[in-house]
Amino acid sequence: MTSDESVSASLKRAAAERAVDFIQPGMVVGLGTGSTAAYAVRRLGALLSAGTLKDVVGIPTSHATEALAVSLGVPLTTLDVHPVVDLTIDGADEVAPDLSLIKGGGGALLREKVVAQASRREIIVVDAGKLSPRLGSKWPVPVEVLPFGWRSQALFLESLGARVVARLALDGAPYHTDQGNVVLDCDFGPISDPAALAAKLESRAGVMAHGLFLNLTTDLLVAGPEGITHRVRGA
Repeated sequence: MTSDESVSASLKRAAAERAVDFIQPGMVVGLGTGSTAAYAVRRLGALLSAGTLKDVVGIPTSHATEALAVSLGVPLTTLDVHPVVDLTIDGADEVAPDLSLIKGGGGALLREKVVAQASRREIIVVDAGKLSPRLGSKWPVPVEVLPFGWRSQALFLESLGARVVARLALDGAPYHTDQGNVVLDCDFGPISDPAALAAKLESRAGVMAHGLFLNLTTDLLVAGPEGITHRVRGA
């Protein structure tokens, strides 16, 4: 890790830990997936272990987050038991000025969106490099599709103007989500109308989820050279 990367990671960790300050006793908390969310889970585990924070239960958005939370002694629950989540802490791959997001780089987009939609408050933590003038400028849109007929979905996505790449695992094998689905990374370039694109994706049978997270973020914590800034949607 270079010195710049080390500083960026340190800032991101600080921002994620700041997000944990919003958790109050008795809350149901959505636990996001990825390196940024992991910082928050570790901080939550430390506070619970010390007794500084009590009566909090988490809902993990992936098997990886679940394993981390269990290892730290964070009590877990499910959306079936607690269908309303008080707040969720998660990261993002790209953030537009209106706080719309592209998420799914870690492959947990379906569960992350389910939990986000069930949350009263969605706190997103990013470093300043994730900020973008328009979604799609920096990151492709992950689309999670059924393995059955996935190549037909790739053709459909190409018809919408995307350059489609089937995601591979680290060992070079096809990547599968926790649900056993395939992820197609779709480079649309800068997206002029994310809501219209989202509607087209949601109308397609076989598309289980997409990485456009619109009108879900309530708070954005940005770690940058000047420190940590906090933005609230609509403010």
